[in-house]
Amino acid sequence: MKHFLITIAIAAAGSICAPALLAQDYKNATLPPEQRAASLLKELSIDEKISMMMDDSPAIERLGIKRYNWWNEALHGVGRHGYATVFPQAIGLAATFDDALVYNVFDAISDEARAKFNIIGENDHLRYQGLTFWTPNVNIFRDPRWGRGQETYGEDPYLTSVLGRAVVEGLQGKPGDPYIKTLACAKHYAVHSGPEWNRHSFDARDIDPRDLWETYLPAFHTLVDANVGQVMCAYNRVEGEPCCSNKRLLHDILRNKWGYDKIVVSDCWAIRDFYNPGAHETHPSATEASADAVVSGTDLECGSSYRNLGEAFEKGLLTEADIDRSLMRLLTARFRLGEIFFDKECAYNSLGQADICSPAHKALALDAARKSMTLLKNNGILPLPADTKVAVMGPNATDTVMQWGNYNGFPLHTISILEGIRSFAPDATYLKGCDFVENKNFTSLFGQLRTGNRQGVSATYWNNYDWTGTPVATEILTSPINKSNGGATVFAPNVDLDAFCAKFETEFTPDETGRYVIAMEADRGFRALNIDGVRVLKSYGENPTKDYSYIFDGEKGRTYKISIDYSHNKKGTLAALKFDIGKTAGYDTDTDADIVIFAGGITPLFEGEEMPVTVEGFRGGDRTSIELPKIQRQLLADLKRKGKKVVYINCSGSAVALAPEDSICDAILQAWYPGEAGGQAVAETIYGVNNPAGRLPVTFYASDAQLPDFQDYGMEGRTYRFMTEQPLYPFGHGLSYTKFDYSGAKAKVNADGRSVALTFDVANSGDRDGDEVVQVYLRNKADHGINKTLKAFRRINLAKGERRNVEFQLGPDAFSFFNAESGEVQFTPGIYEISFGGSSVAPASLEVTL
Repeated sequence: MKHFLITIAIAAAGSICAPALLAQDYKNATLPPEQRAASLLKELSIDEKISMMMDDSPAIERLGIKRYNWWNEALHGVGRHGYATVFPQAIGLAATFDDALVYNVFDAISDEARAKFNIIGENDHLRYQGLTFWTPNVNIFRDPRWGRGQETYGEDPYLTSVLGRAVVEGLQGKPGDPYIKTLACAKHYAVHSGPEWNRHSFDARDIDPRDLWETYLPAFHTLVDANVGQVMCAYNRVEGEPCCSNKRLLHDILRNKWGYDKIVVSDCWAIRDFYNPGAHETHPSATEASADAVVSGTDLECGSSYRNLGEAFEKGLLTEADIDRSLMRLLTARFRLGEIFFDKECAYNSLGQADICSPAHKALALDAARKSMTLLKNNGILPLPADTKVAVMGPNATDTVMQWGNYNGFPLHTISILEGIRSFAPDATYLKGCDFVENKNFTSLFGQLRTGNRQGVSATYWNNYDWTGTPVATEILTSPINKSNGGATVFAPNVDLDAFCAKFETEFTPDETGRYVIAMEADRGFRALNIDGVRVLKSYGENPTKDYSYIFDGEKGRTYKISIDYSHNKKGTLAALKFDIGKTAGYDTDTDADIVIFAGGITPLFEGEEMPVTVEGFRGGDRTSIELPKIQRQLLADLKRKGKKVVYINCSGSAVALAPEDSICDAILQAWYPGEAGGQAVAETIYGVNNPAGRLPVTFYASDAQLPDFQDYGMEGRTYRFMTEQPLYPFGHGLSYTKFDYSGAKAKVNADGRSVALTFDVANSGDRDGDEVVQVYLRNKADHGINKTLKAFRRINLAKGERRNVEFQLGPDAFSFFNAESGEVQFTPGIYEISFGGSSVAPASLEVTL
């Protein structure tokens, strides 16, 4: 009876008069999700309830509940679960300044997600196979050194809020539908944006209240208003208390002030940081940590610390009502998805294989990539005539994995930048020139490798994880290895691409004494590189594809036995291995072409989540310098000295300091990590088929010297809203091949005295059709704490010669700012400067008084 009373109380919380619960109401798909959840809740034992509060929720066979894993990713395409359409990385989508496009992208992503879920059907759904996605990341990209900034929508709270809402609506489906399509998640709540290397112990202290309410929290508030199904609490502490037990963030703000009644999920193993030595160490054990997290409002744990909730319950650290409150939220979400009993009535069940990597989705990926292209500089060299003789250089010209960004799926095909350019210039030559950071101009000696009396590398495969039993395949590889379960060259026939191991063996006899390089890239399946039976390199651990290259001194005439151990056991994730052997030399810039298209920048292999990267300029997934790596800078300067015209394509998920390049390159195109169709979008932009209109969602600083302390979360001196120095390229900047003029501006205060109607004309006075991103910024002239802040934007398409009247209604929220006396964000009367145009450096402005 006790359990019955608890569940009735919870059900009643959502309605004026809760109906009486009948046996097995939870199986009745015609009932509201809350009623079904309350019915199922009363059937569960305390141990079963606790087991369902961790990401890997076990089957409860007596009730017909299948195993379900809450962990899934859809940052810019369904991630880590086989083939999927790969759209531009989130920061590239932000550069489109197009919320309608972002909605369409995530509507397509959720279609593919449902299709994959339906293909598995009523079987257990494991990690990366469910409908609960930990997307979007709406943290503010406050510092360009943060490696995960690529996952965000930039540095501006308003832009992040608008695009974040579009993501949620695209993932979750139409409001009012009987079922939601997938469950979105606003992460990482809150005040979280690096550094990566100390995130498990970092305490964000002394946060200025204004920064909290005007910078770090607005996007989360917007997504709560958009009915986002999950909020993920962050790893770090805020003012001394871990985010996943932070009473102010979770109780006072999220639950009470904003009225959020849905799921809070921990970041993965964040609860463990409460008590782990060297981490936060705010709690004595997993028992106290788990109880505090649940009582504070964290319903679901990604991890296993909640196994200790039974002990916490026995000790009286939390009640069954605390557990029921959290589980009620989880069960309600699963019934809203129609997932827990695979409801046959769900309209999304019709989605299937034809909806994955469909022609429409591939066309959408190309459209998104085109709209993300951001032209930073052009002295008139672009667009290039089709008959221009060009040479293509740079480490990103052929790197298709770079284009995927992080938290990615695996496309059926990726169009590289070189491939895209050769579709316009078939005779374009290619020289890599240099690598990303080091001088690794490489000469392959793969032809000197031997297996017995044959040239090449022997490969042996087993469909297990420990190299035992009878192999399922063997082969001799006679060219550099480039294997993947997500590309054109797959592993051998009969190999289970989700669960296998392999051994690659060969012998190398140098022709001369010298330094040799084993050039190798591999995903997390790499286990060891052995030379003469000695392990010289082992796996970095749980990370995406990494550079495992190894340099050794070889003696002329001596034979070296080389072997690679590889074991892939993560279903739905990338399996990949590249291997070659050779020598390096100085970089090569010799070409008779007058124009060089250089595709450089950085790569997701260097910037990302908590990565074991120690190359110059990078640390733990973050960057220690935002300058373009020296080797690329030297090569570009050398090209200039040789009289070459240079079109520089910068690929990155963050701002790169390009002051020297701005002075020597004829054009600079920011291509981000542009997804599977990125190479085509780059080429179409260079040759004028696509008129670029992307805009910077982050400030491109002139140099490292303009950056404040990375670990200081104060906003002073950061982003276009607060910096006083001149950046290299401002927030909102982006060039076009046509010209737009603004005229006839009027600003009228509405009758309520708290809102403004802004109108003006925009004309395309150039000779090409094109998009303009109209941006509106506000500044309270009496407020000296902030330069200006974005309050409206719209991407419009204008044919050459076309003029259009544009209107914005700036409501009271646009004129609401933090009030130190009340401690609230509230409407703030005063004299406002309204500036508008094609970037944050908007030349046109009006004044209004409210």
